[in-house]
Amino acid sequence: MWQRANEAYAESSLLSADPVALVRICYQNCAEAVREARRHLAKGEIRERSRSISRATRILVELTAALDHHRGGEIALQLARLYDYMLRRLNEANLRQADEPLGEVLALLATLTEAWDGIIEALRPAAVPVKETWAGHSSYGPALAITEHSWSF
Repeated sequence: MWQRANEAYAESSLLSADPVALVRICYQNCAEAVREARRHLAKGEIRERSRSISRATRILVELTAALDHHRGGEIALQLARLYDYMLRRLNEANLRQADEPLGEVLALLATLTEAWDGIIEALRPAAVPVKETWAGHSSYGPALAITEHSWSF
């Protein structure tokens, strides 16, 4: 029962997430798949390791396909190159049954997640005074407008 509730919550979060949040979710899920692959590699669980690497690979392929090279320009190009590099390292880790490429991909994903967290923070509206309430106390709420950004990468 709890598993279904967690799955429903996760699905709801995905369906209601904005594009910037979706990219962050993809980074988190890819990192989790790489961590799982490392655990399976350490235990000698070849099939499970391969499944985890395949999951991470599918996520990176989706991120690559979602890049908008027309609007994203140089950033989209650099992300495409980085995703391609990570895909090659995952493939190497799977073929050689090596941990070092997995560790490198995990570190790159951590850096990307940190950068994406900065984008999310920059987009978060600041608390600004809205108006005084009937009791004379000022209330604070979200800013009324956010500058529109195009985050198509």
